[in-house]
Amino acid sequence: MLRLTERNPGGYLSAAEIPLSRLYICMAGVFFFAAMIWVYTLMKYSVFKIHWLMAALAFTKSTSLVFHSINYHFINTKGHTIEGWAVMYYITHLLKGALLFITLALIGTGWAFVKYILSDKEKKIFMIVIPLQVLANVAYIIIESTEEGSSEYYLWKEILFLVDLICCGAILFPVVWSVSAMNLEKLKLFRHYYVMIVCYIYFTRIIAILLKVTMPFQWQWCYEFLVEVSTLIFFVLTGYKFRPASNNPYLQLPQDEEDVEMDEVVTESGALEGISKVKKTSNGRERQKESTL
Repeated sequence: MLRLTERNPGGYLSAAEIPLSRLYICMAGVFFFAAMIWVYTLMKYSVFKIHWLMAALAFTKSTSLVFHSINYHFINTKGHTIEGWAVMYYITHLLKGALLFITLALIGTGWAFVKYILSDKEKKIFMIVIPLQVLANVAYIIIESTEEGSSEYYLWKEILFLVDLICCGAILFPVVWSVSAMNLEKLKLFRHYYVMIVCYIYFTRIIAILLKVTMPFQWQWCYEFLVEVSTLIFFVLTGYKFRPASNNPYLQLPQDEEDVEMDEVVTESGALEGISKVKKTSNGRERQKESTL
């Protein structure tokens, strides 16, 4: 009986995959450090629940990268995965994916920052995104455990790509709805957030893949590096924009009904130009305030 074992000088992985174990463990350390800084910041202020959810996402991302690194290490040294470590990676990867889209969608709706209740159409977005994220993670797990040349591999790869794009598109709707119902200061913030999400999706789903196709084979690990670095930058920018601060005008909730009433939506169309608002004063007289649009 003849047994043939093929491996590269650096291990069982290909030249493009050998650096991935070190890359993932290094990025795990960076995400963990960023998460600790974020928690330290939260401890100094009165914060919203969404801030702790953002911290949980950063820690879950770091943990997922640790298990991903361990998984690649055993594949490279032993030629196969260790079932326990692989299961832990799949679990944390699934949690990370669900937390990412839930957090982005909640921030996009303005939950906790500008309101505490989700509308019916926003709830429907979550009813769509969460099951799709479960399907996307199942597709990813099947791809990871299936031979690349099999028909199942390409089928689930196409499913993953399609479902991922649908999820990315779905989380943009809450941001658009929020932009259409905010005052000028919050409007500026959520416009920036919308642009950040679009740039992040465009880079990680399109630009990075195109770069991977054009790169030499031994440098294709740079695709994963670019994706992880862009994710880190996106996390840091989101945290900076929505950071807790005592004097942050973006995160100040209306204190009473009068504030809500006077929180007018500013548009660029000029459709409300010339409209005046009548409001009664404490002595019963009416005073008129001309629109400044």
